[in-house]
Amino acid sequence: MILLDIKNLTLEIELSGKWVKTLDKINLVIHEGEIHTLVGESGSGKSLIVKAIVGALPGKHWRITADRMTWRSQDMLAMSVVDRRKVIRSEISVIFQNPIDSLDPILPLGKQLKEVLPEESNSQGWLWKKKKQKHKMAIDLLHRVGIKNHELCLSSFPHQITNDVLQKFMIAMALASEPKLIIADDPTRGMEVNSKTQVLKLLSRVNQVRSTSILFVSHDLLAISSMGHFMTVLYCGQTVETGELRRLRKRAFHPYTQALLDSAPSFRKDLPPKSNLTSLPGTIPTLHHLPIGCRFGPRCPRARKECVTTPAVRKIHSHYYSCHFPLHWEGK
Repeated sequence: MILLDIKNLTLEIELSGKWVKTLDKINLVIHEGEIHTLVGESGSGKSLIVKAIVGALPGKHWRITADRMTWRSQDMLAMSVVDRRKVIRSEISVIFQNPIDSLDPILPLGKQLKEVLPEESNSQGWLWKKKKQKHKMAIDLLHRVGIKNHELCLSSFPHQITNDVLQKFMIAMALASEPKLIIADDPTRGMEVNSKTQVLKLLSRVNQVRSTSILFVSHDLLAISSMGHFMTVLYCGQTVETGELRRLRKRAFHPYTQALLDSAPSFRKDLPPKSNLTSLPGTIPTLHHLPIGCRFGPRCPRARKECVTTPAVRKIHSHYYSCHFPLHWEGK
């Protein structure tokens, strides 16, 4: 069953009186019970997609269009603000990049966590019994995400807690409503290795035990390869390749996807000491100087004059890519 279905999502921002496409015809499909990873360099538009899904775009200088953007067959673009918030509260949970910016600075963490607990989970009993049940549920959630000192966490304000503990707290809030989809926007950013491994195992276990779908947004290919089922690769606001993760790792068609895979650190025993890391020359262009056609063209080692036109989406089984001259192409 398809939960989230996005086709040709375009997001424009007004800059100096002109509309600039920050996202250009993004396609994304998430099925029930799968872990779908969204990867790309910083500035490729990953967080903008997350904000477009949940309706959290800042300011009024944004324009969003799509051929299709549905949640369980409901048109999200046609929803009212109230209906969208009901869906986000009960069925979609988001773990944002910077937890300190996503939490209320003037409320204790315990109160913020108890506010997102579903009312139907403790509807029986007197008021004091309900409060006691909520407190126990909050403690259980904190223990599940690896926060042992629950009383200190529940009584503290966001600025009094370290960033990695806050990130775990955000994951606990995301799990509180038992959602159908969890959108994790780089949830392990800045964490040390043990905490990162713990969070990845937790998300994988939630997916396996509860069949909760996860949209995992990151640029950490090592983390993604250990848990993802499908992968969508973004570059400068464009979808360049989508397919099963194991197949993309073995046979990527787009040069940018292959460059990302090659840039991941290698732990081979036969690797010579002080070997150079593989890198791609150049940087992502700014919004004021977006190239026409394929936006990867100025950095692509396979670019030709045909790349000044936007490549069409091609399909091989469940593998989609957009490139005029893909890898493993006979006419190279």
